[in-house]
Amino acid sequence: MSKTTEDKILSRIYGNGRGHAFSQGDFADLGTRSTVDSGLHRLEKRGIIRRVIRGIYDYPRYSELLKQPVAPDLDQVARALARKFAWRIQPEGATAQNLLGLSTQVPAHLVYLSDGPNRTYQIGSQSIDFEHTALKEAAFQLPESGLIVQALRAFGEDRITSKVISRIREKFPPALRQKILRDTKTATGWVYAAIQEIAKDGLRE
Repeated sequence: MSKTTEDKILSRIYGNGRGHAFSQGDFADLGTRSTVDSGLHRLEKRGIIRRVIRGIYDYPRYSELLKQPVAPDLDQVARALARKFAWRIQPEGATAQNLLGLSTQVPAHLVYLSDGPNRTYQIGSQSIDFEHTALKEAAFQLPESGLIVQALRAFGEDRITSKVISRIREKFPPALRQKILRDTKTATGWVYAAIQEIAKDGLRE
């Protein structure tokens, strides 16, 4: 029996895992806009997905301790918005540090550099700010590459310690670190040197 559009949408949502955020456009290949919109609406009504802001949904993460869904992953929401509007984005330095767990402070807002317009989206007590700028790292293929480069730049060359290197290294598996190393060859000299240290134990001899 062939799958319905709603079944195909649900299969893709499950495949991306909890916390993933998306818009109607992420399912444009599965059916007409009205069919996809109807499928998402029904999934929301069933409590499987959650409407975060207009046009953006997520597959909520769930806290067993609290016995309820947790707040949306704002980085996922930012990336869903970027896909929806065909923007290229990079997290601003302090945001990148926070996403990598290098800062313990919970930010009131996440800031992304974007080739789109200046926009702010309020989500609960936090916000996502998109700031229009020329993206120097737009050529990077991996989102993780821009994330690491922006975080390192925010620290500055003199504040890159072995502890910082280790904490970033443990965030990514060796195979991905190799890909990031290849992807960031055009980064500033000292930034690339730091990425070489991050990727070192993932390199093949």
